[in-house]
Amino acid sequence: MFIDEVKIKIKAGDGGDGVISFRHEKYVPNGGPNGGDGGRGGSIIFKATKDENTLIDYTFHRINIAKNGEKGGNKNQTGKSAQDLVLKVPVGTTIKDAETGKVLADLTFDAEEVVILKGGKGGLGNQNFATSRNKAPEYATNGEKGEEKEVILTLKILADAAFVGYPSVGKSSLISRISASKPKIADYPFTTLIPNLGVVRLEDGRSFVASDMPGLIEGASMGIGLGHEFLKHIERCRVLVHIIDMSEFSLRDPFEDYLMIEKELKLYKESLLSRPKLIVGNKMDVEGSLERLEKFKADYQKYFNETVEVIPISCLTGENIKTLLYKIADILDKTP
Repeated sequence: MFIDEVKIKIKAGDGGDGVISFRHEKYVPNGGPNGGDGGRGGSIIFKATKDENTLIDYTFHRINIAKNGEKGGNKNQTGKSAQDLVLKVPVGTTIKDAETGKVLADLTFDAEEVVILKGGKGGLGNQNFATSRNKAPEYATNGEKGEEKEVILTLKILADAAFVGYPSVGKSSLISRISASKPKIADYPFTTLIPNLGVVRLEDGRSFVASDMPGLIEGASMGIGLGHEFLKHIERCRVLVHIIDMSEFSLRDPFEDYLMIEKELKLYKESLLSRPKLIVGNKMDVEGSLERLEKFKADYQKYFNETVEVIPISCLTGENIKTLLYKIADILDKTP
């Protein structure tokens, strides 16, 4: 199961209380204070790891509490501090304050960690309050309470290239052909229910990570279909690859498909349109696809008043796929 967003409660540990204690040694009358300090409470730390790829564990553990520090002891003994609670999350996880919406952390590389809540400080034992005027203070302080809050964990997939387009245009077929990823593939809408990642390795030694995003439809940016749920994953990708079905089987106009995808990306986050992009015409093995490809180019030139390069491919036969992969790699070489 792929879980990419969950709300959880977190609480840092309380500090241990300071202690009131006095020396009671033989032959030492009126011994002074020797109450020790309390230990520090455990902090809440989030740590990114490449060994996780979902937030599903936190759907079962929605309350995460660090341990409290121990109280101080006599003979000036400081209470034991509690261990920090380290919560592991997948690389690409954003941590946001559920109340304010403020982003607290964005963990984007393996082993990156951040302290979100600090454990409470230990209280002071009565040894700390002895003075020349008050040599036997009978008071100590309690440990501080640990911080607590609700946070929203959001996983945004890290990929170099995102394949976007209508359902059933061939995104999953392409990623299964160019990588070891084995997504579910069928000829009906929304076969892809989760983003699939695949590592692509080229003969010249270069490699990149590609992801096929669940199909977008009109209104995706407003929550229709599956688009709204997964559009956030596109934010991480450096290159957008528009996959367009050029066959007559789609019963849709290829150029209208392209305009709709561009519209939904803009409505979700306008900055996505400034990303480098490639336009790919798929299913070129089907009779009549070449004519529809030429019509797409003509419509594009008329609408935008400029020519466009469309890379024709066939996921079924493998036609021109190697050319596409090298073009993606070339763009990634120049894209921060």
